[in-house]
Amino acid sequence: MARPRTEDQRRDGGETGRNAAVPATVVPAEVVDADAVVIEPGDEAEDAEEIDEAAAEALAELDPVTDDELDAIARELRTAPAPPGTTALARRDPLAAYMAEVRRYPLISREVEHDLAVQWIENGDREAGRKLVTSNLRLVVKIAHEYRRAYQNLLDLVQEGNVGLVKAVQKFDPYRGVKLSTYSGWWIRAYILKYILNNWRLVKIGTTQNQRKLFFNLRKQTDALIAAGVDPTPERIAAELDVSPKEVVEMERRMSAPDLSLDAPLGAEDGDGRTRLDLIEDDHANAEDRVDAAEFKDLLQEKLRRFGADLQGRELEIFRDRLMNDEPITLQELGDRWQVSRERARQIEKRLVIRLREYLQGELGDAVQIALGHE
Repeated sequence: MARPRTEDQRRDGGETGRNAAVPATVVPAEVVDADAVVIEPGDEAEDAEEIDEAAAEALAELDPVTDDELDAIARELRTAPAPPGTTALARRDPLAAYMAEVRRYPLISREVEHDLAVQWIENGDREAGRKLVTSNLRLVVKIAHEYRRAYQNLLDLVQEGNVGLVKAVQKFDPYRGVKLSTYSGWWIRAYILKYILNNWRLVKIGTTQNQRKLFFNLRKQTDALIAAGVDPTPERIAAELDVSPKEVVEMERRMSAPDLSLDAPLGAEDGDGRTRLDLIEDDHANAEDRVDAAEFKDLLQEKLRRFGADLQGRELEIFRDRLMNDEPITLQELGDRWQVSRERARQIEKRLVIRLREYLQGELGDAVQIALGHE
């Protein structure tokens, strides 16, 4: 077994090992733009929190995902597995196409993984780094699938998970005796969860410390109680996580159901134009409060209309087709439309969201909490 180089040796060796960029071909270019998974300088500090690598070794072991497991996910998502020998992907839906492409990258043994990781970390072997990533793309699909109820666009979650996988490969140490699938599982999950928490939706899942605690730990705590033979009641979970039972129930509800637009029409036959918001009963609001709420709703819609009226080009498309649409298109679809990478589309959206937040806060005041998306 090769001995690990010292940190000084790694620094003296130039752009090798962890300091080198993983090759841009780590994700099938036919399905998701490979540029979107290359970690650019500065991304680490902005987009990810450092992991305690010793703690990562204590995580539950994750095994590589087999073809049978991918087939099970495909059946649940109602996407057909790739026909043997298929090469044409153009007519398949994006998710089915991606899963078909992922199956073409073989799993590798623990021994091969170690050898590749040594080549990558010691010599900056880009082909070795590429193989480490592609052999674990299935794991990203599996983990992203776990959060399909929390976020509608599974491909967006897969793409964020791929970024986490690349980060894991960049930081992986083969001499610690931990499988890459186990180590990368933390990074994949962290990037997916961060994306869900910071996504563009008007209603964010975790806006308080307790909500974020529940979002990250609710499923894990529930599984732990079940494994111990304990009924995972809201009261028991609340006691374990030091939150209120009401917060547990609320988070369970929010994680198990997608957001509904309160302004969406009910589709009544009489065509009276009522929305879900019109039918929500508020036992605590008096007539004056209801008038104030209605006036604020009208004011907010007017401010949004004015903001959108000044937009053009790509920003207008993002505002219309993603931020204000009940069925938003994906960043990948925007990138395909503009012939740019998904990451470039995300950057344009992020700048627009910041401008929109600042505009609304300037018009409506800082007292109004506005959760519009990417931080």
